[in-house]
Amino acid sequence: MPMAWSAPYIPGNDSEVLAELPQGVHHSASVQNDQARRSIDVAVPLAQFYINRARATGDLRFLGYAENTLDPWIHKPPVMSRVMVLHATILQSRHDFTDSLKELDEDLKSNPSDGQAWLTRATVLRVLGRYDEALDSCKQMAPHTEPAVATMCEQTVRALTGHLQAAYDSVVNVKFQSAFPDLLAWRCSELGEMASHLGHDEDAERWFREGLSLAPDDFYMRSALADVLLQHDRAAETLQLLAGYETQEPMLLRIALAHDALKDAQGDESRAYLGNAFQVEEQRGEAVHRREQARFLLDVMHQPAAALAAAQEDWKTQREPADILILLRAAQAAHEPGAAKPALKFIQQAHLEDARLDAVKAALQ
Repeated sequence: MPMAWSAPYIPGNDSEVLAELPQGVHHSASVQNDQARRSIDVAVPLAQFYINRARATGDLRFLGYAENTLDPWIHKPPVMSRVMVLHATILQSRHDFTDSLKELDEDLKSNPSDGQAWLTRATVLRVLGRYDEALDSCKQMAPHTEPAVATMCEQTVRALTGHLQAAYDSVVNVKFQSAFPDLLAWRCSELGEMASHLGHDEDAERWFREGLSLAPDDFYMRSALADVLLQHDRAAETLQLLAGYETQEPMLLRIALAHDALKDAQGDESRAYLGNAFQVEEQRGEAVHRREQARFLLDVMHQPAAALAAAQEDWKTQREPADILILLRAAQAAHEPGAAKPALKFIQQAHLEDARLDAVKAALQ
């Protein structure tokens, strides 16, 4: 996952209206904002629109617009379920996982059949590495959603707990009742990630490219595909893939790595821009890209001690395989094997399988 976005919203049927927004609506459209403060039927789709833009662009300001849109309704008891789940999604996207879970749990006390809340809860718990709880959320969701969605939820957790190949095979065979592009792209994204963990990079590339054909703005898949290309010394293709995404920190990191690999003159510019972007995040108190910052410090700036400090801060917040990988690599580069012990213990306890971790793990043990 990328950044820690929520699981995609799954419409109940083909006729369900997700949003009704005037053409060209944007954050400064005061008429729509005024309407959102008066009508929940405007506020919810407008907030979802902003969240989707944050996902597509990596611009955290859209989360602020979404939060502002929901503000009158999140403070108007009793808070409607759809408002609370959307607000929890915003908190999750800011990496405020504790408060996100609190809101989801509060919603589920009164709405235990809220499948979207269970799915979002499972996603947050998965990011935190709390796999047993995540799996339980998937099971709680199962009676309230289509079987394929429940299978996706369960198998993506099982893939991280010692059942990687079996989970991959299961998701390959998933067939959704409704062929919504977002659903199909979600499946491709998960399959690409599992293939990458298995060390099957050709398959990972195929799945990510198929997913991007369905959801070209998918932030996670584009950066994940860039990582596959970079791993195989395909820097020029990486730059082509990321052209037009130069304002997003995770994308800009891969661009800087590609320029470094090509040893071209634009590397200095990318390094300076990215360093400034991370500094601005720190000043705003929005350091949600700790993982990318650690990788920037390690692989672009070649500052292993600083990279390790950033990776350790990231570890306090989230524990996805990519977070583990950068922590192990930074600990190795900084000659601080003891700093890797919490991650190594986590790998052992979870039975986590990931080909990318194997070589680094062996060097640290």
